Amino acid sequence: MTRMGLSVVVPCYNEEDGVQELHRRVSGVCHRCVGDNYELVLVNDGSSDATWKIMRELSETDKHIIAVNLSRNHGHQLALSAGLQMARGERIFIIDADLQDPPELLPKMMERMDDGCDVVFGQRIKREGETAFKKASAYAFYRLLNRMVDINIPQDTGDFRLMSRRALDVLNSMPEHHRFIRGMVSWIGMRQEAVPYERAARFAGETKYPLSKMIRFAIDAITGFSVRPLRIASVFGFYFGIATLILMVYVLTQYFLGQTVEGWTSLAVIILALGSVQLFVAGIIGEYLGRLYIESKGRPLFVIQDIACSNELFHKNSDSNSKVSES
Repeated sequence: MTRMGLSVVVPCYNEEDGVQELHRRVSGVCHRCVGDNYELVLVNDGSSDATWKIMRELSETDKHIIAVNLSRNHGHQLALSAGLQMARGERIFIIDADLQDPPELLPKMMERMDDGCDVVFGQRIKREGETAFKKASAYAFYRLLNRMVDINIPQDTGDFRLMSRRALDVLNSMPEHHRFIRGMVSWIGMRQEAVPYERAARFAGETKYPLSKMIRFAIDAITGFSVRPLRIASVFGFYFGIATLILMVYVLTQYFLGQTVEGWTSLAVIILALGSVQLFVAGIIGEYLGRLYIESKGRPLFVIQDIACSNELFHKNSDSNSKVSES
């Protein structure tokens, strides 16, 4: 495969109002950094608006664009994984389509990589256009995450980063379905440095991460990098076992002293307490078993339906790879 100097990977979901501005800003900064030696990989994650149509049109007029259309909505992390698998660059720049993370930070990231870094990630020092709840929950999430997981994941960071080819090759070799990519990159190690920046409000559209997706994302992050929740379940079971033994001693003592009080309130409270703890522990175990079940199927992470690109060199590479895989 012919290597590019730089690949920019952008997952997109219902971003019809911002794709063209994204293309303008990213193309401008890429030209300043590497001239003509770059590609822009746009991944349509099953959008229900005109995002894919606009991406196809852009690919017809700009040979740098590789537009990838997934067969359905797979979610941000798998859409990003699809783009990373397609990327041919020696350096790979990851950015979201909402333009909250400034592509103009790329030159500074490139300088850090010139100095020997394998990963240069953006670290937010200010967040514009987000609710107080979103800021507070994000703050709490990253600090809770670092207490729970077994690796050091930088706080207040997203997937906005520049990676070297050797770091990406390690990331692409990881097969898990429930992906928390910023954690997976931290797990790789190598030399990683932060570039602080102020995060802007969305250029257009609405956030694609409502509360339900944020919770699911947090669960994937914690269960993907730590077995501490299972240990917490064991601790719960241990202490409630001790409490049960103490309660049994108390009940038997009261029985032999003839001081038993008939009633259902205390019994109901005990049953509800023990039952809720059992369900909590079972839920934690079930979360890990569910991950094992999904992984055991061995299904592909994503399905690509269409690829639009006017670059003849890309198509030659694709044909060559197909022949190799068929043989």
